[in-house]
Amino acid sequence: MLTRVKSAVANFMGGIMAGSSGSEHGGGGGCGGSDLPLRFPYGRPEFLGLSQDEVECSADHIARPILILKETRRLPWATGYAEVINAGKSTHNEDQASCEVLTVKKKAGAITSTPNRNSAKRRSSLPNGEGLQLKENSESEGVSCHYWSLFDGHAGSGAAVVASRLLQHHVTEQLQDIVEILKNSAVLPPTCLGEEPDHTPANSRTLTRAASLRGGVGAPGSPSTPPTRFFTEKKIPHECLVIGALESAFKEMDLQIERERSSYNISGGCTALIVVCLLGKLYVANAGDSRAIIIRNGEIIPMSSEFTPETERQRLQYLARVMATIGVTRGLGDHDLKVHDSNICIKPFLSSAPEVRVYDLSRYEHGADDVLILATDGLWDVLSNEEVAEAITQFLPNCDPDDPHRYTLAAQDLVMRARGVLKDRGWRISNDRLGSGDDISVYVIPLIHGNKLS
Repeated sequence: MLTRVKSAVANFMGGIMAGSSGSEHGGGGGCGGSDLPLRFPYGRPEFLGLSQDEVECSADHIARPILILKETRRLPWATGYAEVINAGKSTHNEDQASCEVLTVKKKAGAITSTPNRNSAKRRSSLPNGEGLQLKENSESEGVSCHYWSLFDGHAGSGAAVVASRLLQHHVTEQLQDIVEILKNSAVLPPTCLGEEPDHTPANSRTLTRAASLRGGVGAPGSPSTPPTRFFTEKKIPHECLVIGALESAFKEMDLQIERERSSYNISGGCTALIVVCLLGKLYVANAGDSRAIIIRNGEIIPMSSEFTPETERQRLQYLARVMATIGVTRGLGDHDLKVHDSNICIKPFLSSAPEVRVYDLSRYEHGADDVLILATDGLWDVLSNEEVAEAITQFLPNCDPDDPHRYTLAAQDLVMRARGVLKDRGWRISNDRLGSGDDISVYVIPLIHGNKLS
């Protein structure tokens, strides 16, 4: 919340606050003091291919140049990307982004399940799509997946820089534990046993009798004999295994930041929004106030929820003071953050757990104008889902469908609409509304490539 206030003030001042913030990549209190070395140097996303001079020129809080991809082949699926720095709330652009193609292989030394003779035939015909885009792999081959991510830093860009470099490795490591189950249809998914509810009528049971727990002496049915207990058997769907892996990856990333802040200067914290395309499904994991939406045939499909003190008021109602200190309740880092004017640590009341939503690409035939939008709150603070969808549906049909730059140009258009134009009264957008003074980062990911996974 305070970040948004600073953004609005910096916006109105037209950039004259540039450089006034004390919370930069090299800043941060507690164990993240400035005497410690940086874990990674500050920079812009590697896929932008910027030189150091270009990075420095991009940090112009008055001109606020919009950065776009120089070469579309640097990102998979002809993904579009654009970003712009804030209007002066911090010296650096505290947003970070990364995108990679990950290869997930079985961990060395893991036990290999033996498939039956029909597994190769079944692998590409699973009813829930788990076998999509799989070759008849040898043991040495893994499963490839695409990974997009956005991180929005606060109180410095340190945590966002670290997460942009390392979270994908935690994702890969967690997926390694389940890759054999995912790629081999002959390996049955794990079974979870849940106890039968007490109110289930005896004559209507459809349960498996897993065990009869008899801990005392006495004949069956006697008062001293515990009653027979029944358990349900629940097969865990493959997508639930992936969701669990992503949740664990976020937790491990947060723990790594906590461990390494005693050795490195990792300032502040960050929100995290990632997308993993695995076996024909999109997994969108969000912790913080960035947002993802799908625009399909003009329809808006929300793929994330924001986690702020307002949206999680019930969980944080006894911590009203938190709302005056931090604007998000989920994310990574913030291990040194304290309630204003006190020694009360806030981290125990924050969560690194993401919400994960799943979108099955195989269920739809996507057109060239169907896209997934990922953006930090710099976009969503001033543009609604409907305004973003309207902009996309107006822009893309006017582009050459074969132009590989069309999605980057669409991302640039969204950033331009949110940033606006610098006037006497600050940055202004349509209807003379106040534009975004925050860092803005936007991906436009075409879903038509999902058709090729079917």
